[in-house]
Parts: sequence; structure tokens; C-alpha cells
Amino acid sequence: MSRDPSKDSYRVGKYLKNHGFQIIPINPTADEILGEKSYKSLLDIPVETQKTIEVVDIFRPSAEVMPIVEQAIQLKNQHGVLQVVWMQLRIVNEQAAEKARKASLTVIMDKCMMQQHKRIFS
Repeated sequence: MSRDPSKDSYRVGKYLKNHGFQIIPINPTADEILGEKSYKSLLDIPVETQKTIEVVDIFRPSAEVMPIVEQAIQLKNQHGVLQVVWMQLRIVNEQAAEKARKASLTVIMDKCMMQQHKRIFS
């Protein structure tokens, strides 16, 4: 998640937070974003908080998705709570998606969570 309010990840994170979602920013260069503690990776999140994560929303270039999906699978295997790997608009990585599906995760690619939430709930 970016600290830059002009970036999509910031705007989507803010929207989701304002609509009642708990957000956990991941940014290796930020300590806090939108008033929430930021972590360097999914695996750096405290275990008790890892146990609450249901969706990993990815805002990285398609070529950088696989390590994030691998961390998501690790969380799924450790805690059994994580259900969805969501790759935002214009992010597609079929190899990572297939790996996530084999780990029983639902995969959404090339869709904006904010746009989908607005479409369903507006």
C-alpha cells in the first residue's frame, strides 16, 4: 500500500477502511499508512493478526505477484482463515493464480475491489 494519496492502492485502502474493512498495509518503506501500522511483508504481521486475514489484495506489478501469493498460501496453511487472493485492475499472473487455486484459495484477477464493492453495494 502506498503512502501517496494519488496512488490507487492508497485510495482503495482508504475506501475500504471507510467502509468498515480492517486494512493491514504492507509497505517495506512505511511505518504507518492511514493510521494503521504497516509491515514489510505478510509474514511480518503478528501471528494473532495473521489469524484474522481473509483477503490479500495485491497492488504490485504482475511479475512481482508470486512471492506475495506464496506468503498468502503460507498464511492459509498456518491459520486456515485466508480465503481470497485478489489482484487489482491490470494485474494478471496466471502461474501465481494457479498456485493459489491449488492451495484452495479463491483468485480474482484484473478487478478493483473498490469498484466491485461500489457496484454491489451502491
